[in-house]
Order: sequence, then structure tokens, then C-alpha cells
Amino acid sequence: MRSDAWAWREGEPGVLLLPSGRLVRGRGLRRPLDPTAPTPAYGVYLLGGRPPRPPWESRWLRWPDFRLPGDRAEAHAVLTEAWRRAAEHRVEIACAGGRGRTGTALACLAVLDGVPPGAAVEYVRRHYDRRAVETPWQRRYVRGFGGLTG
Repeated sequence: MRSDAWAWREGEPGVLLLPSGRLVRGRGLRRPLDPTAPTPAYGVYLLGGRPPRPPWESRWLRWPDFRLPGDRAEAHAVLTEAWRRAAEHRVEIACAGGRGRTGTALACLAVLDGVPPGAAVEYVRRHYDRRAVETPWQRRYVRGFGGLTG
């Protein structure tokens, strides 16, 4: 269990432990945030339309439900920034349901963290949500993420 005051706690709902030790929380925005849960320092919100601005620093990435990000270069840059920040801050990745887009983004963070692209979806399904990454094109996106440039 990590003791860093700024970090998520391993084992909390939605928290994914990456191989490097970074902790990232995935979440479905349809479910209300537990008022006793720690808040993120930085959030990435994967939605088709701009969400309301949260009280913490955040980025919105246009990403329609069951699809892929509208701008793949921007997605690569935003997810790389989220992965970088997760080394020292509480980072949250969220979409409406917390599975498809969120799982895809978490799998991309796993790739950035050293998980082979072909194993990243299974890694996220094993350690975050067994139904994460919902569509064949989301799985293909993760496999190709390692070769994308930001």
C-alpha cells in the first residue's frame, strides 16, 4: 500500500496500479462521486460533448461513446500528459460509463507504462474492470497506440 499523501490508494474502487507503481483512477461519470473519496488533481474526460468544468485541473477529449477519439494525435498527447502527471498527482480518467472509453484510455496508459500493446487490454481487464474496452476498434486502437506519435 502506498503512503504518498497525494496518491490514490491501491485497492480503492476504480484505481488501476500500473507496472511502474503509478496509480490512476478510472470512473464512470453517470455514478456520483463518493463525497468521502479523494478528488483528483487532474482529470481527463472522454465524452462526445464538453462536460461541466470540475473544480480541479482537467482536459476534455472529444471521444463519442463506443467510438475512438476524434483527434488521435491530441488523444496521444493528452494521455501521455495524464501518464506523466500520474507519477506525482492523483489522475482520473473518466467517460459516462467508465468501461469502454475509460478502459481504452487506461490500456493506452498501460502501453505508455511499458505493457506490450498486445497485452494492455487484458492487463486493464484483469486489474480494473473485466468488461473494459468494449469494441473491436477500441482494442485495435490500443494495439496501435504504441506506434502513434503525439
